Amino acid sequence: MNFLKIKIILFTIFFVACSESNNSRDNGVVVTRHYLASDVGAKILEEGGNAFDSSIAVAFALAVVNPSAGNLGGGGFVVYFKNNKIFTIDYREKAPIKSFKDMYLNSEGNVIKGLSLESYLASGTPGTVAGLIQLHKDEASMSLEKLIAPAIVLANEGFKLSEFQAQNLNKYAKKFKKNKEAEKIFVKEGGWQKDDLLIQKDLAKSLSLIATNGSKAFYDGDITKKILNDFKENEGIFIKEDFLSYEIRKLEPLCGAYKSYQICSMPPPSSGGIAIIQMLNILENFDIKNLTHNSLEYIYLLKNIMSFAYADRSVFLGDPDYFNIPVNELISKDYAKKIAKKIKIKETSQVQPGMLFKESDETTHFSIIDKWGNSVSNTYTLNSAYGSGIVAKGTGILMNNEMDDFSQKPGYPNLYGLVGSEANKIEPKKSPLSSMSPVIVTKDNIPYLITGSPGGSTIINSVFQEIINILDFEMSLEESSNKNRIHYQWQPDIIFYEDLRPDILKELEYDFTLRKRKLGEIQSILKTSEGYKGYSDLRRPDGKSIEIHQ
Repeated sequence: MNFLKIKIILFTIFFVACSESNNSRDNGVVVTRHYLASDVGAKILEEGGNAFDSSIAVAFALAVVNPSAGNLGGGGFVVYFKNNKIFTIDYREKAPIKSFKDMYLNSEGNVIKGLSLESYLASGTPGTVAGLIQLHKDEASMSLEKLIAPAIVLANEGFKLSEFQAQNLNKYAKKFKKNKEAEKIFVKEGGWQKDDLLIQKDLAKSLSLIATNGSKAFYDGDITKKILNDFKENEGIFIKEDFLSYEIRKLEPLCGAYKSYQICSMPPPSSGGIAIIQMLNILENFDIKNLTHNSLEYIYLLKNIMSFAYADRSVFLGDPDYFNIPVNELISKDYAKKIAKKIKIKETSQVQPGMLFKESDETTHFSIIDKWGNSVSNTYTLNSAYGSGIVAKGTGILMNNEMDDFSQKPGYPNLYGLVGSEANKIEPKKSPLSSMSPVIVTKDNIPYLITGSPGGSTIINSVFQEIINILDFEMSLEESSNKNRIHYQWQPDIIFYEDLRPDILKELEYDFTLRKRKLGEIQSILKTSEGYKGYSDLRRPDGKSIEIHQ
């Protein structure tokens, strides 16, 4: 073979390799819960912004168009991929400095109903603004003013409500009426109708202050003063130091190997990363492809795997700055093998935590990738729908009720039925344990699946099943979304399901209490032979996925 032929062959190999590489990263995708937020994020990418620019614009827009979960007054987690590395930002809320362990108990030691959910004592110090500003400082290419501008317009001029949103606002009217500011914004005489305009003038002013002054506006400025004054007037315990001392955390991502993939998510105070990696490690010990999807054997296997992860969650997980968490042991392959030996398919395993030694789904997730391969998986929340239902006077900002995510009393269940222990007790400046599970799956060090979900305690299992559907059963995003999910969290002893064959339900009824409900709402991006594809879960009607080809 002569030298010229060798050069031609080498050039051809190089050209094909480059073409394949470029094709895998030649398009951007934005997937969010609300179509207007997706439009905002897509426009930023079309104008040359990166995935981080788009994410910041989306998050601020969601605070306007999806007030039940998009927020300025809450917190969350972001996992992102850049230059072949995974990074995280923990911007979870923190307990006020004046909080204390038994603050929700009466003189007899019993939990005072509603105090941790719909009162001025329900809120932790918000982290969303600090988290988004940190992401902007570290990774953005566009000005903050430009990225917040679409949200300001949507708040100031209003946007048309979808049928779903109009009904949702009406559903929570009773909650809003407990707070004059919330009632003024979110309650309409005669009820909301499709295409009504929701205008939020005070929120527009707050967004404008943040666009101009960054974090300072929220943590040491006019917004701070308004929040503190309102809480002081209503027996809240926030003090200025809560806001001045708030800091995000840049944590090492929690990653585990599953077959030929790397699964990366948040470490504690998220419980999602540990639980998902632990469950996948256990699953590796079974030949899942030999089971029919959603068959009786399949459901028993998943239920047993879930029960061990949630039992360990209840004992070992909390804020890592306050509790020594055995992370490496919990996600070790050896530990998973020990658990797997205790599991028999089609039998209920006896689970005790620590082998190692009222429903709500109002959180929101979005996934974004740009043409350079930068990827963002972000989940943030107010906790339950519209948080505490309290709008800080003059700000337009709904406040979170994340204090309910702490263990108010050992063994006492929170809103989602999850129980906790000393690891998750209330302590000043501590973050409550969370189920939020933003995930980036990579293969050959390239983003393969970017995913996450709302759903309270069901988030972990929703994301877990999305990963199994895609990686093991090789489903498309649409196929995976259309598959029925189950959820089991050890306590209470209930299997939640979406839809199962009558014979399977009859068989399960011998062992369990069953309860039907929608589970999760995945917003995912998947690498395919045709580039990156996105899909917004149809369990909620307002989501939208947009592909951007540049």
